[in-house]
Amino acid sequence: MQITARGLTKLYGDLPAVHGLDLDVASGEMLALLGRNGAGKSTLLKMLALLTKSSGGELMIGDAEERLHPESLKRRIGMLAHNTFLYDDLTASENLHFYCSIYGIEDAETVCLDALDTVGLRSFSNELVRNFSRGMRQRLTIGRLFLHDPDLLLLDEPFNGLDDRAVELLEDQLIEAKNRGKTIVLCTHQIDLALKFASRLLILHRGKAAYVGENHPGQPVQMQKLYRRYAG
Repeated sequence: MQITARGLTKLYGDLPAVHGLDLDVASGEMLALLGRNGAGKSTLLKMLALLTKSSGGELMIGDAEERLHPESLKRRIGMLAHNTFLYDDLTASENLHFYCSIYGIEDAETVCLDALDTVGLRSFSNELVRNFSRGMRQRLTIGRLFLHDPDLLLLDEPFNGLDDRAVELLEDQLIEAKNRGKTIVLCTHQIDLALKFASRLLILHRGKAAYVGENHPGQPVQMQKLYRRYAG
């Protein structure tokens, strides 16, 4: 799913969180979004997720026909944020079934069981989420993210606080999604992670694009210097 932004701006009062951003993300590309705290990364992700409207400029996601049906478009987007969006008083299975109903997924039982298998939680499917450890919650959240096979994945610092098992699981899922041609926008402070996965980098500085360009994993020193200049 392609993304095009022209002069994209988001104001909070008189303060521009994102200001005059031009951006092109091709379908199937993985973009790493970098920048200091307050640079506008999370705000940009919320606009891409269609969770908040821009204050100015133009944002186009998908093709012209897809944009005519915003609710259908939203169902093709998956977001992993700081909030797990899990319900403590529901079981693991009930949480996933709830999201299946939101996304209009057919054969929800099979889809949920496959997701639980993938994240290693099938034996805990009838356990209340409030009883889960942090690591189990993290893995269930990853299962929720991929439940509806989204074409656009938006991830806000997805590796923060993950245990080793969840890190390995998420890395494997991202590699598989990338190989299947999914479009991925990964917000991270970890330049090594960006260089490992992304095909292109966007460094935000005070809401503006300080750098947009190809990732050159064969030149890690140069890329790290660039990162430190604007976001270190």
